[in-house]
Amino acid sequence: MPAEWEPHQATWITWPHNKEDWPGKFVPIPWVYVEIVRQLHRSERVCILIQDQEMETRVRRMLSRAAVDLSRVAFLRFRTDRVWIRDYGPIFVKEQREGQSEIAIVNWKFNAWAKYSNWKKDNSIPGKIAKALKLVQWEPSAGIGRIQPIVLEGGSIDVNGKGTLLTTEECLLSPVQQRNPGLSRSDLEEAFFKYLGVRKVLWLGQGIAGDDTHGHVDDLARFVNASTVVVAAEDKAEDENYSRLKENMDLLQSMTDQDGNPLEIVPLPMPNPVYFKGHRLPASYTNFYIGNKVVLVPTFNDPRDRIALSVLAQLFPEREVIGIHSLDLVWGLGAMHCLTQQQPL
Repeated sequence: MPAEWEPHQATWITWPHNKEDWPGKFVPIPWVYVEIVRQLHRSERVCILIQDQEMETRVRRMLSRAAVDLSRVAFLRFRTDRVWIRDYGPIFVKEQREGQSEIAIVNWKFNAWAKYSNWKKDNSIPGKIAKALKLVQWEPSAGIGRIQPIVLEGGSIDVNGKGTLLTTEECLLSPVQQRNPGLSRSDLEEAFFKYLGVRKVLWLGQGIAGDDTHGHVDDLARFVNASTVVVAAEDKAEDENYSRLKENMDLLQSMTDQDGNPLEIVPLPMPNPVYFKGHRLPASYTNFYIGNKVVLVPTFNDPRDRIALSVLAQLFPEREVIGIHSLDLVWGLGAMHCLTQQQPL
């Protein structure tokens, strides 16, 4: 599985359509997507999943108003339940065949984070994309006695492209929102070795407070190059994230990569807590997306926005680091990384 900073052929997104994902906040959401497409399409193709012809017409009009070159945008009419294509979309990998590198798709099962009942449309998307692109796909399975498809969301893993994978125990091993009953840590690691070309798995503990997915690593810690990890850090001891983030920081500082070399750990501040109607939202700067020439970072009208952007700008000197206003977006319980999926060259 290539790292996110490796060259992309395209970025995939799903156009927002389910108003229940942003109750009372839906109106500005499509315009946030317009800005995301505007920033990305200059350096890579953007593939947009839409629900029907009427939506495509409307989206084309919106993008044109923002001076988006529609020749660099592809529309595919695949119906979905939600927009979070990071979690249900295909995981693109590179396969070596007869000395040639070919792109293939790993089609993990998606079950809406073991929480919601409407997920079958989303679960069909990797297979549809594989067929549209004429790519080989694999459907991972495991089990003793009864073989079962392995459930995995893209937001629950992060890789350095050299053989190391980051994930959390809270998401993959907890009995809460349990994705794969009966599968052990070693079963999951074996699947990562087999289907993603991973040689080492780094297990962190808990994810951030307010994370509806129950522990996704992309709100917590991310590789920014093969040997450097940015990790969310909270400096207020009274905040509910303080102890869990400190524990993860301590774990990372003792971890090594696939070759046994220590990792460089860079703290990334957490924004001040964001609430809506009494609910804490999963606002985190680590939910950035690395495009070919840009890094899109969620911002929250917070004094720490500027600090986070500065830290990431130093880590990505060859890319433009751009803040995308995400206060409304995060009410849907996701941000930049959750709504994108990269297709490597």
